[in-house]
Amino acid sequence: MKISFENPDKVNGLLTLTVEEADYKENVEKTLKNYRKKANVPGFRPGMAPMGMIKRQFGTTVKVDEINKLLGDQIYKYVKDNNIQMLGEPLPSDKQEPVDMEKEAPYTFMFDIAVAPEFKAELTGDDTIDYYTITVDDKIVDQQIDMFASRAGHYDKVEDYQANDMLKGDIRELDENGNTKEGGITVEGAVLMPEYIKVEDQKKLFDGAKLGDIITFNPKKAYPESDVEVASLLKLKKEDVADLTADFSYQITEISRYVKAEVNQELFDQVYGKDVIKDEKDFREKIAEGLKAQFAVDSDFKFIQDVRKYLENKVGALTYPDALLKRIMLNNNKDKGEEFVEKNYEQSIKELTWHLIKEQLVKANGVKIEDADIEDTAKEAAKAQFAQYGMNNIPEEYIENYAKDMLKKKEYIDSFVDRSIDRKLTEILKNVVKLENKTATIQQNDAGRIINFFIKNFRMLGGYRLFLLSLFLRTDRKGR
Repeated sequence: MKISFENPDKVNGLLTLTVEEADYKENVEKTLKNYRKKANVPGFRPGMAPMGMIKRQFGTTVKVDEINKLLGDQIYKYVKDNNIQMLGEPLPSDKQEPVDMEKEAPYTFMFDIAVAPEFKAELTGDDTIDYYTITVDDKIVDQQIDMFASRAGHYDKVEDYQANDMLKGDIRELDENGNTKEGGITVEGAVLMPEYIKVEDQKKLFDGAKLGDIITFNPKKAYPESDVEVASLLKLKKEDVADLTADFSYQITEISRYVKAEVNQELFDQVYGKDVIKDEKDFREKIAEGLKAQFAVDSDFKFIQDVRKYLENKVGALTYPDALLKRIMLNNNKDKGEEFVEKNYEQSIKELTWHLIKEQLVKANGVKIEDADIEDTAKEAAKAQFAQYGMNNIPEEYIENYAKDMLKKKEYIDSFVDRSIDRKLTEILKNVVKLENKTATIQQNDAGRIINFFIKNFRMLGGYRLFLLSLFLRTDRKGR
């Protein structure tokens, strides 16, 4: 087989392969012999049909299959052997002429290859990058305590309504005279939280309401942009409330008020386990200790984002084979169409650039990811998941089992691998570059707000980045 590669502009490659009969003949004959052994041809015993008949019936199909396999193997071998950094998959070239497989070889095949732009991304001790340590102040601890108290709270039955109270009552449709409509809509024990009513004059109707009061309101006016909420309240289908205009009476049968838990031994035990914490001072110290550990992770995440920004600016704008990449992207997302490709292309290129930069950093710094690293990342994610709900005393065994369950789900794996790479790379780079140490609180300044944003969203953002990257790249993790 003859293979040639043209790459005049460094990013648009043309790979030409000329296939001779000798390249596929042996495999074709072997496959046809196997076909003969299994073929049931009328008039012949199994395996005894003439080879000429088998070739006439299956020869071209087998030849096409074997050539396709050969092309795939040879393309990727050539790319690997010649250190071509291919983006996405090869696509049949527009220069490709029709190939008549009924004719004898040779056959010529041409493929367009998207090649990554050449650039150098490196970090040394001459590079300075900010590193933010998030301070744990009394305000943050207070907020955490308030969250714990809120999550451990309960509902009390009360006699009068206040904002954020939950009401239960009976709803009845009214006629044009304000009387209960015969055969109208009726709902017993309907739950309503007036604080979430969208229109102010409808919300105010419930101000100062007491147990047993009858309030007249209009659900469609209360939720003018949400037939779903109206339908949910009235226990109807969404389409059944589209033309609803009637007023309704709402007789309050129950008022429930959420009361935060007291900051006492019961709360201490609930958050950290029985008798682990003895008083509020210990409680605050334990919270501060946990927040420092959490914020250390968040500081590292902020650091790797700053590394990304720093190197993107250092590398500058890169030239990509835009037309070819859009073809690849469309080929991988045929169901989404060209509009989807155009909408997501620019952001996908940004993620691709960072992917290529990070590949260089990983290689230069000898980053290797083991299964244990991915398991640790999964446990980190599990702990963070529980912490969101104020669950800080989860046994390690439970954390491990939860992490193992997540690792069984394919949709998590790439994110965990990517996060594991970030974690290892962060630790290495913190010892490579010069750190400009700074402090921030969550609400203190822009840096703090940025950190807070990533704390809340980094897993989602990680997933989004991988999604954008996957639009035209194979995210192959076998080489970790």
